[in-house]
Amino acid sequence: MSSPAHPNHPTSSCDAIVVGAGQSGLAAAHALRRAGLAPVVLEAGPEPVGSWPHYYDSLTLFSPARYSSLPGLPFPGDPDRYPHRDEVVDHLRRYATHLDADIRTGQRVHTIRTGDGGYLVDTGDQILATPLVIAATGGFGNPHRPTLPGLDAFTGQVVHVSDYRAPEQFAGRHVVIVGAGNSAAQIGVELARHARVTLATRAPVTYAPQVILGRDMHWWSTTLGVDHLPIGPYLRATPTVPVVDDGTYRAAIDNGRPARMPLFTDIDGTSLTWPDGRAEQVDTVLLATGYRPDLPYLTDLGALDEHGLPLQVRGLSTSHPGLGYVGLEWQRSLASATLRGVGRDAGYVVRRLLRNGSALPAARCCERQPAGAA
Repeated sequence: MSSPAHPNHPTSSCDAIVVGAGQSGLAAAHALRRAGLAPVVLEAGPEPVGSWPHYYDSLTLFSPARYSSLPGLPFPGDPDRYPHRDEVVDHLRRYATHLDADIRTGQRVHTIRTGDGGYLVDTGDQILATPLVIAATGGFGNPHRPTLPGLDAFTGQVVHVSDYRAPEQFAGRHVVIVGAGNSAAQIGVELARHARVTLATRAPVTYAPQVILGRDMHWWSTTLGVDHLPIGPYLRATPTVPVVDDGTYRAAIDNGRPARMPLFTDIDGTSLTWPDGRAEQVDTVLLATGYRPDLPYLTDLGALDEHGLPLQVRGLSTSHPGLGYVGLEWQRSLASATLRGVGRDAGYVVRRLLRNGSALPAARCCERQPAGAA
């Protein structure tokens, strides 16, 4: 539900507001500061690290540290290692401290509406006026739960990968993981050491080698310029993304740990029916089916389509001048929703908004508050 306006609260004016202080929001704040603006970053959580602390415990990046930096601050340590989830959290904390930006935690944006010459951003505690808004809230708060044959009739446990933390919580069960991407493979192989696991996919799992001729694939994509190509919008309808494989995942899946089956055709209670007619008892269906943009605060503004997706091209709203996005999957390139890609997209979006005259510094930002202040 959208929060009602609070006419008795004073309205402060800001150069720009960034919604979300994860990797995308921090990159957007960096781009705005470089452009001479003084942004306010509003983060619903207790610290500016986005959703990273909530991902599963064993999560390891598929990109080396040297390709996992945000603009202006290299990822520390051995540049060729593959950082763990907790290292990314620590890096985001350092990056937030490194930024000269007003980051306010504990501030969930309830709704955004138009105001004189811009937007009114309502957090429930305050209303902030600004000519420029960048939505950078990612998708972790909006896990995608597709319609699957018979799933509504399943009487076992149904969880999304966003709820998965460690394999011990499923030990001894028969778990069917729906999905064919990196998370499905990584969790499937890990979980198969503790449970019986089946990957259920619409098509065979595809793989991309992590190392090619002695170089990480990200070296090749960066060197050849593929990572930078603005082809993201054309790939949005791609049915599956290859699993980045260091030799572990393909070997494990080919050996049946986890097994791979075409998507089930029916469910009766806890019995799943496979396309070959066999039925099996299953304890848990785990949906590794991705996320959708988490943008409920833009509903009242009319900036979303009927599916809740932003009306935008390459991160620029097509319905509202002065509104931009950072961190959308396939926003501009292959890397748009990744640590290595959000900085480029943030710079592009800010430059375009300024070129369109949407973000002229009229207010020299709201009275600065300490993090977490209302």
